Order: sequence, then structure tokens, then C-alpha cells
Amino acid sequence: MTNKPIPIDLMPYADMVQGHKEFLRVWAKENGPVTCFVNPVALAPDPATFGIAMVDCIRHAARGWAKAVGISEQQALERIWEGLDAERKNPAPLPDENSIGTKDDDLGLI
Repeated sequence: MTNKPIPIDLMPYADMVQGHKEFLRVWAKENGPVTCFVNPVALAPDPATFGIAMVDCIRHAARGWAKAVGISEQQALERIWEGLDAERKNPAPLPDENSIGTKDDDLGLI
């Protein structure tokens, strides 16, 4: 395994994402924390928009997990919600405030 992030090849989906704005990048460390970069400006002024986008993302993830591991989308979705509920009850600590972007054009490290 490499220590460098491995980008997801979006070339097959170039037409699908044309005209869209990227607002989130996420990396997971094996047995470790998740690092996220969020650009709120790419979504909308209301943070609720991020919640809506995350639910859409979760539904896409359930479909991907279902295909990858041979379970139903509903089973995958239920397990994802279980993980979300568990993390909401006992959230992992975030990086300190010094690692969060402060300029308008910075991506916020979350």
C-alpha cells in the first residue's frame, strides 16, 4: 500500500460531472482517522445543503457496497446508518483549529 492518496479515476464520468463543483474530498487511514476537506462555497450558504448532499452520498455508497460485497442495497444502507448513529453518539476528535482553512478560498479541513 502506498502512503500517497490514490485518486479515483473520474475520466469515465467526465460528462456526468461537467458543470459541477467539487465540495468534498475524503481520505481514510487504515485503522485510523478520516481526513476531509470541505469547500462550503461550492454548495450553498445554508449548511443544511451539506446534510442533503451527504444523504445522497450515503445512498450512492449503499449501492456501491451492495455491488462490491454481494448484499442488498437496503442491508448496506442500514449498516451505514448504524455507523453514522454510532459516530454521532461518540464522535472522533477533530484536528485542532489551526488546521482549518481561514481564508475564503481555503478548503476547510474537517
